[in-house]
Amino acid sequence: MSRTTAKLLVPIVLLAFSIAGCAQTMQGIENNPKATLGGAVGAASGGLIAAAAGGGTAGIIGGVLLGGLLGGAVGNALDQRDKQMAMAAAQRSFENGQTGSTTTWKNPDSGHSGSITPTRTYQTGTGEYCREYQQTITVGGEPQQSFGTACRQPDGSWKIQ
Repeated sequence: MSRTTAKLLVPIVLLAFSIAGCAQTMQGIENNPKATLGGAVGAASGGLIAAAAGGGTAGIIGGVLLGGLLGGAVGNALDQRDKQMAMAAAQRSFENGQTGSTTTWKNPDSGHSGSITPTRTYQTGTGEYCREYQQTITVGGEPQQSFGTACRQPDGSWKIQ
C-alpha cells in the first residue's frame, strides 16, 4: 500500500464511522447495529470507489457521504428474517459455491431479496481460506451492491472480514 493511499484511507475510514453514527441518529434509531454497519460499510465503500476512480477530495467526500447514507438506509430496512436469510445464503455460497456462481435469497414476507457471488478464493499465509465476494441486496425494488471478503474459521463457519 502506498503512502498516499494510506493517507487517504485513514480519513475515509474515520469519516465512514462518523457518517454511520450520524445516519443512525438522524433516523432516530437507538442501538441499531445493522444501520450502523450498513452506514459504515457504505461510507467506506463509497470513499474507496471514488478514490479508485481518481476523484479529488470533494469526490471522495461525496462518495463517503452518499455511501454512508445509502448503506445506513439499507441496513435499517432489513428485518431479522432478512438478515438470517442473507447470512444463510452467504454461508452456503462461501462453503459450496464455485467462483462466479450466484446464490440468491428472497423473503416473501418483506419482499426483500439478495444475491451473493464469490469472485475469488485464496489461502492466506497462515493457511486460512478466504473468499472475496460481491453482494446485492434489494429493498423496495432498489438494488444496493457491496463487496467484501469472508474467511473460514476453525469451527467451519465463515466470518466476514
